[in-house]
Amino acid sequence: MIDTILFDLDNTILDFDKAEEIALTKAFRALNIEPTEQIMKRYSEINLAQWKLLERGKITRDEVKTGRYALLFDEFEIDCSADLAESIYEKNLGIGHYYLDGAEELLQILHNQYRLYIVTNGMADVQKGRIQSAKLRDYCQDIFISEEIGFNKPRREFFDFCFAKIPAFSKDKSVIIGDSLTSDIQGGINAGIQTIWFNHDHIKNTSDVQPDYVIDSLNEIKPILNSLN
Repeated sequence: MIDTILFDLDNTILDFDKAEEIALTKAFRALNIEPTEQIMKRYSEINLAQWKLLERGKITRDEVKTGRYALLFDEFEIDCSADLAESIYEKNLGIGHYYLDGAEELLQILHNQYRLYIVTNGMADVQKGRIQSAKLRDYCQDIFISEEIGFNKPRREFFDFCFAKIPAFSKDKSVIIGDSLTSDIQGGINAGIQTIWFNHDHIKNTSDVQPDYVIDSLNEIKPILNSLN
């Protein structure tokens, strides 16, 4: 029987892609950089690669934050401060929130039946602003942010910290739900709990990371939970 659900935040509960595009567009325009489709796409590619390196412990969080802009500006020969770009971007990203379709309704249903927790690798200041805006603490028992813990998903130490803070925690009664194979699902496997991969982009899984369940809509979560209880 499942009694505890760990939810990833970005692109599982909140629409990070939309928030990122809006914040990045504002930052670039503030710096007199035209946010063309080409530069926005390349930023996303560089940013994703930098976060993957962080997950593997190859670089630090601060190196991710400024390095993505330094690499982008170097590639496009843009004379601009990476630190300034990051500062403006983070300020805008932490304002407001955008729920994914059906996410808030799902939380409203589940929080009366399960203990819900948020587990996120995002920047602490940014996440706190979005979490407050979305009123996520109305639904969740607690929220765990990797920057505050000192370890990132999928590290076992991240989950050990979370588990120690959850009253009467049992791995057999817990599940993690997230959109990232390398962060959420691998993290759940490392931690020894069941995993549900929210594959809303219909990505073909060619990796060695194998989730227990795969969904492409949040509507599929409730039937899976019912089958486990």
